[in-house]
Amino acid sequence: MREIPPDGELFRVKKTVWLAILFGVLVVGYVMVSSFSPKAYRVKVCMGYKGGTNCGTASADKREVALREATTNACALIASGIIESGQCENSNPVSVDWQ
Repeated sequence: MREIPPDGELFRVKKTVWLAILFGVLVVGYVMVSSFSPKAYRVKVCMGYKGGTNCGTASADKREVALREATTNACALIASGIIESGQCENSNPVSVDWQ
């Protein structure tokens, strides 16, 4: 077993290490809270592009953001590259289902 040092401190950790640990815990806590909090709008968008069809779902606090994210998710698997992705995202959706 270890003996306790004469100064009585078993674990000596610098102040900067404690601040880094605290910062990490706060960041993880914020990410968890913001991820699991209910969003005001939830939408499922189905997109058709060059013969392929895919659906994507997204949630957000603003209606426009939810629609844009769901469209991007839907186009991710049926378009390749930046130009095709942009063309897919700017085309009309096959269906939009607000939940």
